[in-house]
Amino acid sequence: MSGGTGNAARYALVGAAGYIAPRHLKAMRETGGELAVAYDVTDSVGIMDSHFPDAAFFTEFEQFEAHVHDLLGAGRPIDHVAICSPNYLHKAHSAFAMRAGADVICEKPLVLDPADIDTLASIEAETGRKVYSILQLRLHPAIIALKQKVAESDPSKIHDVDLGYFTSRGAWYHASWKGVEHKSGGIATNIGVHFYDMLGFVFGPLKSNIVHHRSADAAAGYLEFERARVRWVLSISRAHLPARTPPGSSTYRSITVDGEEIEFSGGFTDLHTASYRNILDGEGFGLDVVRPSIELVSEIRVAPLKPSEGERHPDLDRIAPS
Repeated sequence: MSGGTGNAARYALVGAAGYIAPRHLKAMRETGGELAVAYDVTDSVGIMDSHFPDAAFFTEFEQFEAHVHDLLGAGRPIDHVAICSPNYLHKAHSAFAMRAGADVICEKPLVLDPADIDTLASIEAETGRKVYSILQLRLHPAIIALKQKVAESDPSKIHDVDLGYFTSRGAWYHASWKGVEHKSGGIATNIGVHFYDMLGFVFGPLKSNIVHHRSADAAAGYLEFERARVRWVLSISRAHLPARTPPGSSTYRSITVDGEEIEFSGGFTDLHTASYRNILDGEGFGLDVVRPSIELVSEIRVAPLKPSEGERHPDLDRIAPS
């Protein structure tokens, strides 16, 4: 496979000016790859110079698309298209990549609607290409250790989990595509989908999903997995930061299992290179793996609110008293 022990993988990058793109550029470089061409609607992409200064760049998708096809025609095809564009564009950009002869490496969430997974599966079958999603928490040593611990525990034990993620965002968030539900999928999708994937990875299939609160800046609910009861809350409001947030910090992240804190902050942002290596080694996370978390966040988006049913996260009463 290209990018493994043989020839270096050749990449195209969609969304080169985005927040997450630098992690993909770093992963491409650290796995010995080559970025051939990149695209973004904005030209604030100077970071490319420190990774791949010779890469072609376009601000018009039609020109980017033509360049990718020109490379294919010249016998220098793209192996992988990395997709860091806004969530609502992931499906279209993934379809383009496969039909241009490349595999896909897509940021979370892969798509917004579970039906879109079926569409991408059809295009995989049509083209022979593959779609891989970045699910970096599955590669985090602390999460792997937790999964092993749960697997080795009494199989009848149902673990009690509290998940709280508070990450402050300014007014820009609501003015951007991230603040538009049909473009981002809302709070639970945009900032929570990788946590839900992690919970399913560790604790097994989802059995029950209750939504307690859903607004433009926060969401909360109660989930039951095969091996866990989960109280969760997510927020992007600085006003919702718990009093226990470290001084000067604008983010508070906590996952406890049976009252014990799971510390994974240290490696949380450093796993894209590991994700790329997994994909290059033929072990990436495909459509079947990502489907349960996409189905879950899709349900959270539309489920009727039941604020008094199931167990509420302790921090929820500060945000939305019952």
